Amino acid sequence: MEPNKVQPEGGLNVTLTIRLLMHGKEVGSIIGKKGETVKKMREESGARINISEGNCPERIVTITGPTDAIFKAFAMIAYKFEEDIINSMSNSPATSKPPVTLRLVVPASQCGSLIGKGGSKIKEMRESTGAQVQVAGDMLPNSTERAVTISGTPEAIIQCVKQICVVMLESPPKGATIPYRPKPASTPVIFSGGQAYTIQGQYAIPHPDQLTKLHQLAMQQTPFTPLGQTTPAFPGSSLREDHEVMDFLEEDAFDEKLLDEDDDEEYDTHKGQTDKL
Repeated sequence: MEPNKVQPEGGLNVTLTIRLLMHGKEVGSIIGKKGETVKKMREESGARINISEGNCPERIVTITGPTDAIFKAFAMIAYKFEEDIINSMSNSPATSKPPVTLRLVVPASQCGSLIGKGGSKIKEMRESTGAQVQVAGDMLPNSTERAVTISGTPEAIIQCVKQICVVMLESPPKGATIPYRPKPASTPVIFSGGQAYTIQGQYAIPHPDQLTKLHQLAMQQTPFTPLGQTTPAFPGSSLREDHEVMDFLEEDAFDEKLLDEDDDEEYDTHKGQTDKL
């Protein structure tokens, strides 16, 4: 079945927002060279496809539109991933083709309806579509969402997504949803010659001046006074230098507070979304 032949379920024609969790390599595949692949997906499916920014190991892909557009977009993504698997096998001794896998991000309050009483609903979806469906037991970090993993052929995945959409529409999320936001990858930092560097691959890249300044100020300070002494063990400490360190730390804390406020404003925009899975 070709992606452009995917049809909506009878009577199901509303606007939805579905979020996918993808690794960097998967995101690169659907973006394509100079963004050509994702542009084609947007044009042919009619869905809005947005990819979260940032230097993160994981990215959020948001698909919004009428149900028929959503299903076409999912079909194109699933077939693209299958194509990637086939291409990777051409240089591999593996004989069996691994399944296509997609991860949805779903509000935890809707997962009970997705699983069903005694697991009846999720079992029905597995049997009727042939896809493997797994709902994570734990919520994603700092959120009220869970990952729902779907594996199988592109055709099975598409049918499974249709059934999941029906369940989600019948059982809207309860209460406020805190969306999952992947965190940037932590980068090791080293100090040399009074300069801070971050390690990127085989190279040391000079770090922003703030961290270098903090390191330099800290190195100027006198070590802790040994037990039993009432005066510093080494001369040279000054009250002015102590204030410089404290002033810098206070400025840094203020910068973090501003970042938190920006995050809150960004989250407020998410709260305004409707029909969000």
